[in-house]
Amino acid sequence: MPAVIPPAEDRPMVFPASGFLANGVLEAEQRSQLRQIQSWRNSWSVTFLWAITLALILASIASHRWWAVLLSFLLMGPIHVRFAILMHEAAHRLLFSKKALNDWVGTWLIASPAFVPLSIYRRGHMAHHREEFGPHEPDIAFYSGYPSRPRDLARRLFRDAIGISGYKNLRTLVQAAFKASSRKIALPIIGVQLALFAGLWLASGAWWAYPLLWLAPWMTQWRVLNRLRAIAEHGGMGASDDRRAATHHVKQHWLARACFVPYCTGWHLAHHVDMAIPWRNLPKFNDRLEAAGYITPDITFKNYPALWRALTAER
Repeated sequence: MPAVIPPAEDRPMVFPASGFLANGVLEAEQRSQLRQIQSWRNSWSVTFLWAITLALILASIASHRWWAVLLSFLLMGPIHVRFAILMHEAAHRLLFSKKALNDWVGTWLIASPAFVPLSIYRRGHMAHHREEFGPHEPDIAFYSGYPSRPRDLARRLFRDAIGISGYKNLRTLVQAAFKASSRKIALPIIGVQLALFAGLWLASGAWWAYPLLWLAPWMTQWRVLNRLRAIAEHGGMGASDDRRAATHHVKQHWLARACFVPYCTGWHLAHHVDMAIPWRNLPKFNDRLEAAGYITPDITFKNYPALWRALTAER
């Protein structure tokens, strides 16, 4: 099993090399090909996400079967993950080639339904890319403290699962609506949530459709999935000029991609080497990095459970 931070001997310095610049980014012609944004295909991705979300909720209620509602609730966790990852894509302005369309769809159809102000998320996320674990790292609370004892991670996941983390975020949003300095940011998000509440109630006839099948999964299971994904990306790593010492690399499997690393976000090391490559092309870029010898089996975890075990190994 790879070390949490791969030792220097497992991170050969292979760049610059044929087709690559010194920082691992591809040379201009090949780089421009992989940086092409497929706007039409992304529009279908956004449309399908909303279609499957509404279909799951409305069909489960219409069935009048408790197990169908429970299944819908459980599937809403991965659905929320998909909203979060498409929001991430919009924050990088890689969802649509037209900036105005990218930001409009990213704000109103993805980020606000996910309880997030896109502009603030983008600002913090760009700080994350400028220097992982730097002084302006927005997610340091997720990444620090590893390796940890298994019970420490279990305690954090339990707090996520019962809604403590979600409640804190929701309370912050509501409080922001009452402050003049943040009202313009909070009120549009709350407005979108109220529209979802009313729309689902009218469409299903069930007042509990929104709180049970949208809000509750966001406050509980999505928190668990988000933490597991976050620590799989950077948990236990540190600031380094070498991206391989700041970002994990995990072999991708269909189940993980279905549950918590959709839209190719599991190829996270490739994303940090060149954050201007849209999600559809990350597997191709990852293959190029592996072929060049930058990503090797010595730094690759065979699956996510193997990485989580490494992050919680008793020391």
